[in-house]
Amino acid sequence: MFRGVSNLSLDAKGRVAIPARYRESLRASDEGRLIVTIGLDGCLFVYPQTTWEGIETALMALPNMDANTRAVQRLLVGYATDVEMDSQSRILIAPSLRDHAKLGKHVVLVGQGNKFELWDESIWASKREEWLQADGLAQGLNEALASLSL
Repeated sequence: MFRGVSNLSLDAKGRVAIPARYRESLRASDEGRLIVTIGLDGCLFVYPQTTWEGIETALMALPNMDANTRAVQRLLVGYATDVEMDSQSRILIAPSLRDHAKLGKHVVLVGQGNKFELWDESIWASKREEWLQADGLAQGLNEALASLSL
């Protein structure tokens, strides 16, 4: 289970180090192999390889006669990039993915249960403030979220 926010640096070659608290479990479960792909809201999704394989199988099994389904398949599967943690636990983010997420030197890795989201630090800060606005968040709650006690 991945949770928490980690502020990290993207090096000149486009590599980012996976935080120490996740390294052992990622090496044990997936031998350090991850998938990075386009995410939602301007971030990248980073999945352990075995988790991604299940998602990819389910996604590609959907009927592709619907334009929205085809678009999601093309983006998520089309941009899915296999990466492997190196000896220093860094992963290389492809230039096309860095461009999509507008990643600068300072990035944020956000644990989201079965995956991570990788954000440019300034975009994350802006989105976080937008989401924390009481009126905006309260207006957007669906029935399931509205019934949840936190």
